[in-house]
This record gives sequence, C-alpha cells and structure tokens, in this order.
Amino acid sequence: MMEGRNAAWDLLELGHSLGAERTAYLFGGSNLTYGALKERSLRFASYLDARGVRPGERVLLVLPDTPAFVCAFLGAMLAGACPVPVNTTLKPSDYAFLLEDSGARLLLTVPGHPSLEAAGPDRPAVTCGDLGPPDLDEAPEGFAPRPADPAHPGFMLYSSGSTGNPKGVPHAQENLLVPHRTWGRVLELGPSDVVFSSSKLFFAYGLLASLALPLAAGAATALFPGKPGPGDAFDLMALHRPTAFFGVPTLYNAMLRVYEPAMKPFVPALCYSAGEALPPLLHEEWLRLAGREILDGIGSTEAFNVFVSNRKGRSRAGSAGQPVPGFEVRLVDDEGGDAPPGSEGHLLIRGEGLCRGYWNRPDKTREAMLPGGWLRTGDVFVEEGGFFSHRGRSDDMLKSGGQWVSPVRVEEELLRHPAVAECAVAARRAAGAEVVCAFVVPAPGAVPGKALDLEWRRFLLERLPQHMCPARFECVSELPRTSTGKVRRFVLRQG
Repeated sequence: MMEGRNAAWDLLELGHSLGAERTAYLFGGSNLTYGALKERSLRFASYLDARGVRPGERVLLVLPDTPAFVCAFLGAMLAGACPVPVNTTLKPSDYAFLLEDSGARLLLTVPGHPSLEAAGPDRPAVTCGDLGPPDLDEAPEGFAPRPADPAHPGFMLYSSGSTGNPKGVPHAQENLLVPHRTWGRVLELGPSDVVFSSSKLFFAYGLLASLALPLAAGAATALFPGKPGPGDAFDLMALHRPTAFFGVPTLYNAMLRVYEPAMKPFVPALCYSAGEALPPLLHEEWLRLAGREILDGIGSTEAFNVFVSNRKGRSRAGSAGQPVPGFEVRLVDDEGGDAPPGSEGHLLIRGEGLCRGYWNRPDKTREAMLPGGWLRTGDVFVEEGGFFSHRGRSDDMLKSGGQWVSPVRVEEELLRHPAVAECAVAARRAAGAEVVCAFVVPAPGAVPGKALDLEWRRFLLERLPQHMCPARFECVSELPRTSTGKVRRFVLRQG
C-alpha cells in the first residue's frame, strides 16, 4: 500500500468500482449494496471521530455478524483508529481484561450484552442495532479517510487464549489487502460469487472469509448473526445459494449427520475448511454424499492469512496442501535445524502481511518472531511430495516409549472405526507416568466397555505403530471445545 493511503478505503473502492448498486452483504431479508456500504462506513468514521476517538486509539468491537460489524470495523480504520473485534460469548471479567489490555477508547456492543458490565467512564460503551447505533445518521457527512500511520496498528485481533489470557495480535492496515493477492489466488473468488462463512467475523478466519476476501473480489457475502448449526447452514445455502462456503471440520461433520439428497443442489461449488485438521474420512464422506471436495488449509491470526492450502481439483485428503503463493515454509527440528525429509518438524513461515509481534507481550514476541523474518507457528507438520500434513500443535505432541506420537494421526485412524463418532487423543498421568489416552464419543448404538476398548486397540494396531496406540480409552458424551470448534486438549490432560 502506498504511503498516504488508507487500506479500508482501498478495499471499499475495489468492490465499489465494479458497481455501487451491486450487493455487498445479504442479511436477513435485506441487501446492503457496495454504495451503501461505502457511505455507512464513512458515516461510522465520522461518528467515531465526533465521539472523540483519535487516530491510533483502539475501539473494542463486541458485535455479531451484522452490517453494523462490517461498517464499524471499516469505519474505525477510515478514521485512523484501530478496530479490535473480540469474541461475543465471553464473560464480563474477560471483557474487563480485553478493555484494559487493549487500552480501548470505546466499546461497541449490543443492548443487554455482558460486555456492558465492563464499560466505565474512561471506556464508555455504545450499543448498536443490526445497522449501527440509533444516532449514526446524525454524524456529519463528508468525512475524509485518514492516511494510515505506520506507528499505530491498523487493526488488532486476539488469539483464542485456550490455556490462559488471549494475546493481542496487531496488524498494519495494509495487511487487510494482502490475503486477496496470496490466498485469494488459490480461491479465485470473483464478482459473481456469493460467500458464506460459519466462522464469525471476530475470528481471523471469519474476518478473512466474510470481509477481506469477498470485498476485494467484489463478491456478495451472506451474514448469519448467531453460531450456525447444521440445519442453519443448509437453510442459508438454500436461501442465498452461496458459491463458496467456509466452515470448520466440526460443522462439516454435523452437517453430514443431517444431510439428505435433496440438499445436494444447494452445496456450494467451493467448500473450504480451516481452524483444525480435516480428518480424511470426513473429506471422503463429504465428497461421496455432497459431491464436492473440501479444500483444507491452515492459517493463523498472526499471519491473518492461510499460508498452506489445497487447490481445486488437486486436493489430498489428510493434507493441508501446499504453500500459498507469497509464502515460504520450513520444517525445523527441536534445535532449529532443517528437519530431515519425510520427518515431522516445527512449521516456520515467512511472507508478506505477518504481524510484527504480540501486543504488550515481548516475551511471546521473542518466542514466535525469529531472525530473517520467520514466524514460528506452533504447529508440527510432515512434508510428503510437496504436500504438508498437520500432525498437531507443538505443545500437544506426546512421547510414548521415548517415541513421538501425533494425536492427529491417531485420531484420523480411530475415526474410521464405525463405533466412533468423535475422538481426541491426549496424555493422562497414570501410575506415575504419562500414558496416551483416547477420549471417544461413541457412535449411536455402540456399547462402551472393555470389549469395545479391545476392538478399538486391535483396529489401531493394524494401522499404526504400537507406540502410537492409546493405552487407555475413555468414553465421553462430548469433547471440550473452544468457541472456534478446536478441541481443548489441556482440559482432557487435566482430567
């Protein structure tokens, strides 16, 4: 992005230049055109400016997926401020931490939301409807977008914080435009596309899929304010006929359980999955029933992008794919040297648009940001024939008998057993030692007990080395998950 530019303005102009009357967002029974999106985003910038929000100051967004979120996010950037979207399902104490940690000048939320309890005189709250605050139209017209200031973050996201307080991940304004010319080259979205993402806008995946990528492509995006279940997803597909769907493995799995042949015409041509590894069996079943391949990929909040992805017509089940244009990847061993070919290694990435560090966390910045512009992702991968397969988070890897165990690989095989609906593998302490334990949600009709445990173990021994087979199987009614659908393995480890 050239000096003196504003990335939010440039993004709005990309879609607007194709026709102001074209639909940018579908919400409920109404449409928001590119012309109206541009006008309301500028109005939001004027509104924030009138309320004393200065360039560089943070604005905490606790908003569902509505036009208000999109206009508030872009409006804050147009005003030179830094929008900070956060999870809408947290507790008042969590919002108090986020307000304090981010130093937010203002809180934007909805009436009756728990975040209002964390607001105060120094950090006032403004409540919004689906289109914004009730007095938005009273803001002065004619606001001129402010140029980006490289001294201030352009927008900031928070990591999931599954094992502690979340970490702020600030991004330069220009990073909003990078995904279109990197991951966007894989997706090939265009003005005729209609996009639907189950991931919420306050997550990096959702912000990419419902804002950064479709607006840059001039596409239309369908918004759903709540957390869509499988029925909601199919209903929205039937209503808006999206051509691209961005989901997570948990939702794809749930959708398969309610799938009926009559739904097949509504399944989008592009089905994408990220957030956690896509089990090969799920890829195969979706292709068999829905007639579409699921493209799997992996990205991160720190990259605000997907950096390894499968391609249309060249996807490989069980693999996250190949490096995305614009990114370099390396696999390194525990000492930081290149991992031997075909062996597991810690994934490092380098490319345009990475964050420069964590907000107020120099310790975590030193751990992740390495010399030469490399970023440690915290993931373990193996590369085979140019395709990269996810083996788990670095801190989730287990040792059994002195040998490494990949939870993801064990789960992929165990999911193939007909008596398994869901499963997760983690270490449990037993008799003074750590043992590999499989936590299983049994399939309907399965009878938990020693006989089934033995059957699962025999099943895995036919497919995996002995050291990878769990020493224990524990049946559970459900797996603990984060709001993004990822398994909270540390909860399983603690018991």
